[in-house]
Amino acid sequence: MQSALKILFTLFLGLVSLKTVAQDTIPKSPVDSLYREDQFYIGVTYNVPLNLPSGGNIRGLSGGIQFGFLRDMPINKQRNVAIAIGAGLAIDQLGENLFIGETTNDETIFRVLDGNVGYTRNRFNMAIIEAPVEFRWRTSTPSSYKFWRVYGGFRVGYAYYYKATFKQSGNTVNQTKIPEFDPLRLSATLSLGYNTFNFFASYSINPFFKDAVTIEGERVDMRVLKVGLLFYIL
Repeated sequence: MQSALKILFTLFLGLVSLKTVAQDTIPKSPVDSLYREDQFYIGVTYNVPLNLPSGGNIRGLSGGIQFGFLRDMPINKQRNVAIAIGAGLAIDQLGENLFIGETTNDETIFRVLDGNVGYTRNRFNMAIIEAPVEFRWRTSTPSSYKFWRVYGGFRVGYAYYYKATFKQSGNTVNQTKIPEFDPLRLSATLSLGYNTFNFFASYSINPFFKDAVTIEGERVDMRVLKVGLLFYIL
């Protein structure tokens, strides 16, 4: 999963470079009064786990990458207000000190690791198929390739893959079956910016785990805030 993130991040940088060169060198096509905007997207985020149990905090690499397609549907004559729906994929990794294991009776263990526990890795990875919906406002015109945009919306996703990984000297624990995990992922999103680069933020509406408690009896209500850059491509 970590190597996949690195490969996709490299691809993201390459696409950004190609887009910048293309805007400067490719002749512009004739003005299209029925234009659409921002059909493809790719982005990178820094993922911040929220609502961790007492003593929980970020540790290690916590980030993600996303890409997909959106159908832009203008709803006014100027075509600077639109609704967009689409499909995409998000690959996320959360690095924190919440250990997820299981007992000999196959019951899930949630435990916040304190400083007395030595380990080299404790991460939670996910791959999510998403259906984004956006309400879009922008300052675009049929002849302008550079404009301000503010896109707000939400995403409905399904985590078809997830894994909790814990590593320490002589011991590795991988959990791929967590009954408390909720694969249905709901999030609110916001992207805003000018021209090529756009700030992106996403907040988990529902927690990752249902009816989950730590060994101390504290509820596990973990969610995530993603912040990063989003790059749109026509």
